[in-house]
Amino acid sequence: MKKLINDPKAVVDESVEGFGLAHADLVVVHTDPLFVTRKVAKAGKVGLLSGGGSGHEPLHAGYVGFGMLDAAVPGAVFTSPTPDAIIAASVAADSGAGVVHIVKNYTGDVLNFETAAEMAQADGIEVRTVLVNDDVAVEDSLYTAGRRGVGGTVLVEKIAGAAAERGDDLDAVAAIGQRVNDNVRTMGVALSACTVPHAGVPSFELAENEIEIGIGIHGEPGRHKIPMEDANGITDRLLEPILADLAPVTGDKVLLFVNGMGGTPASELYIVYRHAAKVLRDAGLVVERSLVGNYITALEMQGCSISVLRLDEEMTELWDAPVLAPALRWGM
Repeated sequence: MKKLINDPKAVVDESVEGFGLAHADLVVVHTDPLFVTRKVAKAGKVGLLSGGGSGHEPLHAGYVGFGMLDAAVPGAVFTSPTPDAIIAASVAADSGAGVVHIVKNYTGDVLNFETAAEMAQADGIEVRTVLVNDDVAVEDSLYTAGRRGVGGTVLVEKIAGAAAERGDDLDAVAAIGQRVNDNVRTMGVALSACTVPHAGVPSFELAENEIEIGIGIHGEPGRHKIPMEDANGITDRLLEPILADLAPVTGDKVLLFVNGMGGTPASELYIVYRHAAKVLRDAGLVVERSLVGNYITALEMQGCSISVLRLDEEMTELWDAPVLAPALRWGM
């Protein structure tokens, strides 16, 4: 294992400390328990909070800032944050209008966020939860009951964050987040495994000329392993189940999101995007908005995911709204 780390047990603490130093104009890092908040809070707005295991950077701390999250809670690598950290972050994110928790559908995340929400509400903080479950690859994986929450999480956080920033109330922010989740589907592929620092060995095995279709963001199994194909063939395999499940109709406007899993260069992601955009156009869809890059990763895994979000006028407006976070910036 070759990684730019010191003590494997200190990876998250040292990484988050460095993140806070690098983006001190935008965020504040809190310790004991560990969470990240916006440097400049906006009084009276609905708070937006997300979190999960580390190793998926820039998710979630990279999206703390104007127009997106008010707080993020990083857990250990591929491990849910604990309820005490989620509660502390909820208190920090609350300015009197309540807090929306955006939770990826993994068993540990769901249980710990549920516990934290109950305790926060007992302390007088109104909490709503948006559960993200956009992965069409499998049901009931090693980590979940039901579908996993993957790339669509970024889109939920951006659009719900813009709704909160413009002043929507608690139920309205939760509703738009849920609407995004209901209209986005994602599928991923792994070309190689990733190595969790404290484990020191790859999280799964692939043969020299083998890839896994439908992989999860922790390296959990997908639908099947197949021999390596060219980019167009892999893209077709990812888009087919996405479109079958989303069931768009001719003329629908969509956002096409091609996400790197951490070890794939931008040049290859754009090759995937090129063919994906053609497939969508040939299906009669209008690619209205795009996002390409490493936005929700699995350490150094090679591969990508494709997400397709069916847009309406309001979602498009909120997507275009200004955002100023370490990992996403436009319109400012």
